[in-house]
Amino acid sequence: MNILGLSFYYHDSAAALVQDGRLVAAAEEERFSRLKHDSGFPKLAIDFCLKMGGITLHDVDYVVFYEKPFVKFERMLLTAMATFPRSAAVFRESMQRWVSDKLWIKSMMSDALGLPTAKFLFADHHMSHAASSFFTSPFEESAILTVDGAGEWSTATYGMGRGNKIEILKEMRFPHSLGLLYSAFTAYCGFEINEGEYKLMGMHPYGKPQYVDKIYEILHVAEDGSLWHDMKYFEYHFSRDSTLAEAFGKHFGRPPRDPKNSDKTLDPYYCDMAASIQVVTEQILMKMVRHLHKVTGAKNLCLAGGVALNSVANFKLLRDGPFENVYVHPAPGDDGGSVGAAYWAYNHLLDQPRGPALDHAYLGSEYTDAEIQAFLDKNQIAYKHYQNDEEFFEFAAQSLVDGAVCGWYRGRFEWGPRALGARSIIADPRKAEMKEKLNATIKFREAFRPFAPSVLEERANEFFEIPEAEKHFPARFMLYVTPVRKEKRAVLPAITHEDGSGRLQTVFKDTNPAYHRLIERFGELTGVPVIMNTSFNLKGEPIVEHPSHAFNTFSLSGMDYLFLNNFVIAKEAKKKIAETTFVLRHEGDSVTEMVS
Repeated sequence: MNILGLSFYYHDSAAALVQDGRLVAAAEEERFSRLKHDSGFPKLAIDFCLKMGGITLHDVDYVVFYEKPFVKFERMLLTAMATFPRSAAVFRESMQRWVSDKLWIKSMMSDALGLPTAKFLFADHHMSHAASSFFTSPFEESAILTVDGAGEWSTATYGMGRGNKIEILKEMRFPHSLGLLYSAFTAYCGFEINEGEYKLMGMHPYGKPQYVDKIYEILHVAEDGSLWHDMKYFEYHFSRDSTLAEAFGKHFGRPPRDPKNSDKTLDPYYCDMAASIQVVTEQILMKMVRHLHKVTGAKNLCLAGGVALNSVANFKLLRDGPFENVYVHPAPGDDGGSVGAAYWAYNHLLDQPRGPALDHAYLGSEYTDAEIQAFLDKNQIAYKHYQNDEEFFEFAAQSLVDGAVCGWYRGRFEWGPRALGARSIIADPRKAEMKEKLNATIKFREAFRPFAPSVLEERANEFFEIPEAEKHFPARFMLYVTPVRKEKRAVLPAITHEDGSGRLQTVFKDTNPAYHRLIERFGELTGVPVIMNTSFNLKGEPIVEHPSHAFNTFSLSGMDYLFLNNFVIAKEAKKKIAETTFVLRHEGDSVTEMVS
């Protein structure tokens, strides 16, 4: 049975294919379209998933959308009426979009895919989140917590999964939302909503949580973790382009930060504000988790929704919370809704048996040696190819030891927002200057942004406070921020954040043998089986997909080497074609590379 899951028309459009209970492919549309946070219909991602599954559209049994448009439309109508006339502008704009496109998603998908409407199903937004986590987890039974900005009406749910069924026990409703609260402080600190939450989380260790009490003055939080916002401080429920009311800035004593300055400086006040909202978020999540454990008595917890990308909070829920085990899907946000929608239909609705747990995120496209060599030869790019893998790993590891920054492109790309050793930029974590170098000359981003360590799973606890690392699935997906052991912080200065933490990725030999061997060889040379890892992209761009994207990013940055499988391109190759950029041109169902 072939189930195609889709999410689109908000942000991070994606497609996923479940075949007989196994997730065979999943990808965000942005990887192929090259439009950051592409929200359009994911035609290219669909084509990719079908190709990976070896099927055509007519082999698909059901196409499942990740939310219910008419229920969401109801929320928008009732909210607009409740806040009229302040909502007039956003009501007028949103009605134009909804009446022309978003209400008629079933007929649009039917026309676009050439399939009868009987093949289309619709899952609740938060059920899609819950299913994405539970049905890909290793748990036969688990409590489920979903927390995000908003779905149709729900902003958080408590659930319970057993076998191939999920029961939603309780929900919290719009406009009261932990996800929207965190986004409000993202905007207040001068960052872009749905993009800058990572920056806010990265900034919080530079501040002190001095405003926790002030934040609680505009909220009411119950013992079960449900919260109520005093809406006089917010405008996101009725405004077209504003999240915060004027009262918000007055309450905290300073206006929202100018976005033009937020990327350049670490203003102590806004660092303190970031630290404060991080603490509040963790406290509310802990209340939710403790209540859910009390209600369900379960020993396992599955997390999903955009708030589950807060890897600082995730680890504290594991370390300090009541559950023995925690699982987080590698794409817990709306992109992951495509996976959840497919699994909800396959397991919960069609009553099919569970498939295997998702123990890796390598679900994207890959390119063969022949395809890579054809690209390099066609564009007259100088390279060296290592026939012997061990010779290649020796060269790559030694390059890192010598201080090189390298682009690592190998295997199927990662599902979700994290680079996990398939499309990564890598460097030596022992060199303190690497953090500044990568931020300034490679990524072109804020100086305070941290970098992640990739560590051999079997040696993770030597360097990070994560006992039994092999059992913690979120660590595979870079969804835990854990303390770097105190005696190792001086050894790993480039990946140790201001508070002594690191957002680690545990690397397993059976799921990524090449990346594992690279780190292992680096460890043999240095005594440190850890490398510095960041996503293979420039600021504001999606992570690379095609070899041409990898070479273009390499050319425009200060990287020393590009590794395309066992092909090595040195920085001298950039000089010869410095004016050349590579893009993808889509012609019908085919993709061809073009030099411009």
